[in-house]
Amino acid sequence: MDTVYIETTIPSYLGAYPSKQVVMAHHQKLTQAWWKTERSRYRLYTSFLVRAEASRGDPGAVARRLPFLDDIPDLDVPAETDRLSQSLIKLLQIPLKAEADATHLALAILHRITYLLTWNCTHLANPVLQKELIDFCQYHRLHVPVICTPELLLSAP
Repeated sequence: MDTVYIETTIPSYLGAYPSKQVVMAHHQKLTQAWWKTERSRYRLYTSFLVRAEASRGDPGAVARRLPFLDDIPDLDVPAETDRLSQSLIKLLQIPLKAEADATHLALAILHRITYLLTWNCTHLANPVLQKELIDFCQYHRLHVPVICTPELLLSAP
């Protein structure tokens, strides 16, 4: 069974009130559809970092987000996670304020996760950065997770 790393944007979209922005509302509906119909096809994982990020902000929003993570196990944090995260920050030019994105990616790489599911299309589900990541991982003989949105994984046969 394939594995999926659930990144913070997923419980955030699932727990958010319906957006008035058309694109955001569409993304929320796609996320809900994936969660309802597709997640049982995969072994889901998350991390301490996702739980920490989902625990920040408005208490009402936190209370709506966290239950989506309840039954999902956290990946352990291998010793090489920090070193790989720092390499990914440099490689992908991830700004300091978004360095957690490199940790999400490092955990998915080190645990050989099949898919990293996210709506973060700036630092994660970005095809230009993914090309750099593929080259880096191939050179270092590391696993390359497929980084995608629920929309793309929902379309899988």
